[in-house]
Amino acid sequence: MDLRCYIVVELKNTNFKPEYIGQLSFYITAVNKTLRREYDNETIGLLLCKEKDKLSVEWALEGTSNPIGVSSYKIEKYISKDILEKLPTEEDINLHIDVRN
Repeated sequence: MDLRCYIVVELKNTNFKPEYIGQLSFYITAVNKTLRREYDNETIGLLLCKEKDKLSVEWALEGTSNPIGVSSYKIEKYISKDILEKLPTEEDINLHIDVRN
């Protein structure tokens, strides 16, 4: 069986926040308005966060009609500790970003 739909995946490097559902809903709507055709099934959203609180996710999804799934991930399972220790921290990266307009 073919799924025949678009899937919007958003990866967050932070814990789940309810506002992420609104942002992902915006992206789903953009795909529906610009790419989806009448023969496509509904666009699906997938939000991946470092951690999630089940109750917060349930409440955040209560107000949306878009098909959205929320899951957490553990990068430590797939990347060795040696490599993880060599990756820059969020603070390291922010030191090199120019935030001026």
